[in-house]
Amino acid sequence: MSDAPVREGRRTRGGGGAARRAARTAVSVETEKFITRNVPNYEVLTEEALDVIEANAETVLAEIGVSFVDNPEALERWRKAGAQVDGERVRIPRGLARKLCATAPSTFTQVARNPERNVEIGGKNLVLAPVYGPPFVRDAEGGRRYATMADFEKFVKLGYMSKWLHHSGGTVCEPTDVAVNKRHLDMLLTHMVYSDKPFMGSVTEPSRAQDSVEMCEILFGKEFVQENTVMTSLININSPLTFDNIMMGALEVFAKNNQASIISPFIVGGAMAPVSVAGTLTQVLAEVLAGVAYSQIIRPGAPVIFGAFVTSIDMNSGAPTFGTPEASHVTYGAGQLARRLGLPYRSAGSFCGSKLPDAQAAYETANSLQMGLLSGVNFMLHSCGWLEGGLVASFEKFVMDADQLGTLHHFAKGVDMTENAQAMGAIAEVGPGGHYLGCEHTQKNFKTAFWRSELMDYKPYETWYEEGARDTQVLATARVKKLLDTYQQPALDPEIEARLRAYVAEKKASMPDAFT
Repeated sequence: MSDAPVREGRRTRGGGGAARRAARTAVSVETEKFITRNVPNYEVLTEEALDVIEANAETVLAEIGVSFVDNPEALERWRKAGAQVDGERVRIPRGLARKLCATAPSTFTQVARNPERNVEIGGKNLVLAPVYGPPFVRDAEGGRRYATMADFEKFVKLGYMSKWLHHSGGTVCEPTDVAVNKRHLDMLLTHMVYSDKPFMGSVTEPSRAQDSVEMCEILFGKEFVQENTVMTSLININSPLTFDNIMMGALEVFAKNNQASIISPFIVGGAMAPVSVAGTLTQVLAEVLAGVAYSQIIRPGAPVIFGAFVTSIDMNSGAPTFGTPEASHVTYGAGQLARRLGLPYRSAGSFCGSKLPDAQAAYETANSLQMGLLSGVNFMLHSCGWLEGGLVASFEKFVMDADQLGTLHHFAKGVDMTENAQAMGAIAEVGPGGHYLGCEHTQKNFKTAFWRSELMDYKPYETWYEEGARDTQVLATARVKKLLDTYQQPALDPEIEARLRAYVAEKKASMPDAFT
């Protein structure tokens, strides 16, 4: 099957008037532009294998179908679109889902309140966002504990101060000290006030998605939100093949309002998908096709991202495993499928199953991050801070991972083949038996020649020992403190901030607390 045609993403303005005014007065915090790859994607599947998986996915949709649970409006929309609806089961004729997906843009721009931080999602680009969803946090001083709103605010500030992160994310941790039905308001306000990077909307209930849209209308302007994408949201599919009314209700709100959704199967191989790579890819593709197609039924042209959260399961303990070869195969293969559909791709992250930011965490995370870069991921959620299978957001690991994201930036540049990089003059100057430390080329290029960690220790043993023989976690604790101590809030129009705070206060006062 041939590649899908490349479609142009919608044009966007640089930001609302308030965003431009804020940018002119904002304190400058260095953030690298989103990654644009100059290296090839790694492909594990042949064209023949891709054809088989695509044909099998069409069979799944047409003969087995997917369930849209407790959502009669969705069932009626599918019926009008040409699907066969039997109870809550939707069977989609071959080719229909792919035809509906054709209106989704291949790239789109998510606008930040500081236009310099806008990100382009799709193509050869890679946007990095922090961990999402853990109910627990961990740091060296307090250990493992339930997350609070104070923890959430610290993570947003760390994300804003982190050079290699392009995106503020969404539920960086779940603040359990705030009522379930109100915490989304506080989290959104925190992203909007304490960072000027792009952020994610709430998906835990359709009304909360609508609150997200309305808060963005205060921040950017109502008309601007309808014409531009200012939020990305995570819409998980209840694998296998089930679309619940909460997530689909949130998707409907975001799609209707021109905001982006990541359509993401939640795959634990052996539990929520087959144990085989080909079987898992077939199910992933079927679920994504159905989800993306539904978004386009709501609003043709609504921005969406092909998502794949992939892990396997330890068949002895039942625990999820990360950084494994099988997860890599699925992630690489899903990237190939996304590109054939002409859709932006979300997958990978700083995945690990370790309880601490230790060697296991480092090995598994390094495997997962590099896999994400080479698989062609365009939006990498969970790129820093993930611990204990996603149950914990770790402050130390957040800055450790964020530092290592710099390696992705530098690797993605590819090999420089300019005349300066060829270094023929340096080779001639040094000649046989010499060294390059003092030559003209080294003096000219040494400041930018190599990526340098802002966290790792490269000092001689004696110096390291005299400074306290600090391991990486101790260094990370110090870096967390430094970043928070030097944090400076980006400027925001005081009138807009007051309106946002008033909206949140009014919404919270309008309903009793609910903790379930």
